[in-house]
Amino acid sequence: MQTIDKYLLAGAGILGVMTLAITSQSALAFRGNAAGANGSPFNPERHAQMEQAFASNDYTAWKNLMGGRGRVTEVVNQNNFSRFAEMHKLMTEGKTVEAQKIRAELGLGNGNGRGQGSGRGMRGNCPYNQNR
Repeated sequence: MQTIDKYLLAGAGILGVMTLAITSQSALAFRGNAAGANGSPFNPERHAQMEQAFASNDYTAWKNLMGGRGRVTEVVNQNNFSRFAEMHKLMTEGKTVEAQKIRAELGLGNGNGRGQGSGRGMRGNCPYNQNR
């Protein structure tokens, strides 16, 4: 084997190891499980309770489940909860344009960090993420 071939082979091996190391880090970032244990932000029982609060337009139940976490609890109140519940319904139906209009009407921004209170509000499309 010639010297150049050895360097090319070694370089390809190093590049392969580096690629593997970089890609495996993103795969290892999530430390929870889909069932909601060990750090996962999703809790099926809490999710069902939230869905029930939205379906029955029960502000008090929603407020208790939120526990004062997130900017959304500073904006949504007894008077505008029905609009917030409507926004949630529209989002679950895939009617994101209509839901975004209500989100803006409520003063929640557009959900991508450019709205009022950037960095403190809703994360993604789940307004009741328990890890806030």
